This record gives sequence, C-alpha cells and structure tokens, in this order.
Amino acid sequence: MTGAPQHSADSGSDEPDEAADRKVVEQEQAAIKDFVRGLSGDDIKSGNWFTKLATHAMNAYTEKVDWQYFQDRYAGVPADAIVDQRIKMAARYAALEGGLSAGAYTATVAATIGSLGGASPATVPAAVATVTVDVAFLTQLQLRLAYDISVLYRVPLDMHDPDDLWKLIRVALTIKSGEVANKTVSKAIPVMVRPLVKRFYSRSVLNAGRALPVVGRHLLQRNVIKIGIPLVGVPLSVLLNRYTTLVAGRHARAVFRNEARVIEVAEGISERSRHPRLMLWVAWLVIRANAHTEIADDEALLMRHLVRLVRERHEVVDEQLAQVVDIDPAEVWRRVDAEQGDLGDVLDAAERVATVDGDVNSREKAILAELHERCRRD
Repeated sequence: MTGAPQHSADSGSDEPDEAADRKVVEQEQAAIKDFVRGLSGDDIKSGNWFTKLATHAMNAYTEKVDWQYFQDRYAGVPADAIVDQRIKMAARYAALEGGLSAGAYTATVAATIGSLGGASPATVPAAVATVTVDVAFLTQLQLRLAYDISVLYRVPLDMHDPDDLWKLIRVALTIKSGEVANKTVSKAIPVMVRPLVKRFYSRSVLNAGRALPVVGRHLLQRNVIKIGIPLVGVPLSVLLNRYTTLVAGRHARAVFRNEARVIEVAEGISERSRHPRLMLWVAWLVIRANAHTEIADDEALLMRHLVRLVRERHEVVDEQLAQVVDIDPAEVWRRVDAEQGDLGDVLDAAERVATVDGDVNSREKAILAELHERCRRD
C-alpha cells in the first residue's frame, strides 16, 4: 500500500510498473481478506468493521512510516513533488484493485448487503466478504495516503489520540467536505465520469459524527453505486476507485499543505518574538476583531500552534489569557503601553495573524493601525 515499506519501489522511485504494482495490490488484498475473515455479520451490519480496520490499518503502519522514512526514499525532493507521486501511485493501486474485485459486483451481492442480518456473530457470507474486501482495501489505501501526506508536510498526527485519528478519517474520506470534493472533481476528472463520482460522494456531507460505526455503514452504502449501475462492471469499478482516490489524495494535500503553511507562520512568529506573552494577547485581539462572527479555521489553528510554540520555546503559559471569554481591547492596550523598548516584533506578529486567513478586513485594519501607533517608540 502507499507508503508501506514493502512497496516495490523502495529504491525511491514511484514510476509506474504495472507488474510490480499488481503484485503489491494482490499481496495487500490477500492481507485484507484475512482481516475480513475475522469479522462477523454483526461487524458488517453495524459498521464496526471500520473501527477495527482503522486500528488494523494504522497502528503498525505509523510505527514504520515517518519523516525519516520519506527522507531515506526521497532525499532532497520537495514535499509537493513527493505528495503528487504518492497520490498518483495510490490511484494506480486503487484502479488495479477495482479491476480485480469488480466481478463481485452483481445484483445478488447488492441484495446480500441489504439483507445481511442476525444479532449473533456469524461467518460473513462469501459475497458480502468480497465486497467488504474491496471497501476495506480502498478505505485503508486512502487512510494511509492521507497519513503519508500529513507526514510529508510535517503536520503531526498521533494515531493514539482520538482527536487526531478522527481528523485523519475526516480528511481521508472527505467526511463533511463533500463540497470540497466536488470542486476537486469538477477540475480533475473527465467529464464522462464526473456524475458517477459526484454521486459516489453525494452523501459525504452526511452528519457522520464521531461514531465510527456510522462511518463504516456509510462506506458500505456508498459503494453500492458500483453495483447499482448495470452493464458497466469492471470499467466502473476501475474508474471510481481511481478517481475517488485522486479526490481523497488531493483533498488531503489541500488540508495538510494549508495546515503546514499555518504552522510555518506560527513558527516564524514565535521564533522572532521578544515579547511572547504580549504577542499572544495581541494575536487573540486581532483574531477576535470580528467578535460576532465565527473564528476562521486558519485563525483557530494558528492560535493553537502559537500557544504551543510559546510554551515549548519560551516556557510561557498564560493562564489568564486562557480564561478570557470576551477579550477587552483596553486590557490589551494597557499591556502594550506597559512594555518598554522596541515592539516591532509584536506589530509584525499582528500583521501576520491578520493575513493568515486571507485579506485583512476593516476591523483588523483598525486594530493594526491602533497597535502601530502605540508601538511607536520615539
């Protein structure tokens, strides 16, 4: 699978080699079949298979695949170039697996999925097991691809942290981001295939909360599209697997590359800061300039990393700021006025914070102007 140490291109090249790729896919498919054999009918019906797959797919994998792994394989290559190759490689694997598994998609299989029942553990029927292998293969592939991309952009994810695991799942499977997926689809996918892939993702905006079984049920349901359109068989499975993996990879690239950008901004601010405590107060004032609107995701992300970096690099933890509900500009200006010497680092930080989510709005401009005036040290 993508990024896995057993990949045929351990020399560092991800150039297409159909025979080698097919061998890797067949080996991984065999491993997934062993995993599926250990599932019960209840696991499939409830969606609990996904919870088990997430553990199966990521635990050992994340111990082997880290930043150093990619450094060894792609020494000196920029992250963007490596990510592009990983996405293409994953799409090839997905297409190959779609072709290998397409024979399972019949009306009989569809009916079996719909009628699978029984409250007690039982051997999974062969037809359902075959479909589950396909879904599990694609899910594992996309989870690992998203993880690879997070590692390459140096965005830390701890698979033992429920928040980080859920973040990876959301990104990899484009849950609650169907709009993003559809925008990507419209630009990246051939016109003839777009309606199929859009339909495949049409429920990705579902309100799948953090209940992982809900995700498992959703994944099985959305794959029924491969069965429900007659007379397409292998070509449809190949195309859907390939293009939905491209969508997932490009979505992961957009998310983690943007987060890497925000982290880079936070690191620059922290490194240059000579007034870390004051900088945090000013940064939060700029972020809350529009107090009656929601905080932009990039601003919230930036503040989280600023607090972390100030704690790690400057050993500053401001409990008073942490308890603030509505920040009072007068309190911030009092703190600014109390400082002596050059406050250029604080002003620079404020300007960077204001632009992290795009153009600077009028309220942010007003705060920057006030800060600039107060930071003047004649």
